[in-house]
Amino acid sequence: MAVDAIRKRRSIRKYEDREVTEEQITQVLEAARCAPSWKNQQTWQFLVVKDAEKRQEIADILEGNPARKGIAQAPVLIVVCADPALSGVENGKEYYMVDVGIVMDHIMLEAADMGLGTVFVGWYDEDRVRQALGVPDQFRIVGMTPLGYPAKEPKPIPRKELDELVHRETW
Repeated sequence: MAVDAIRKRRSIRKYEDREVTEEQITQVLEAARCAPSWKNQQTWQFLVVKDAEKRQEIADILEGNPARKGIAQAPVLIVVCADPALSGVENGKEYYMVDVGIVMDHIMLEAADMGLGTVFVGWYDEDRVRQALGVPDQFRIVGMTPLGYPAKEPKPIPRKELDELVHRETW
């Protein structure tokens, strides 16, 4: 199951006008909730936005971002936030960012396995999104994704061969 979902996952930016059920949303969020985190702190919080006007407001904030139309089209927007104070910093790495990256991967893979589309959105004016959604100041808005049925099946994207990426024993 996991390998199939990994291979079929694509970044979807156009969605059908088709409802995503509460059961489907819960299933995606359950997958996210199971993600590992630094010292099991689970610093994340999820904001589910179904209201079309609110999704359009967020899309308007993303002027110039290719995911903008998808956020307005998809019936659901999932916003993932984290509290940096609950996470560690080791060797200059803020682990809440890693934790949310893993959470987003779980969301995207579960959605792909269910036939739903997503795209990781990380480029936006965080202060404006925070204000629009009422996110408390202690939380960082780390990523968001539309969630819905893809309007079309995207083509596979080229991937580098392993021998271009893997080093053994030394560089």
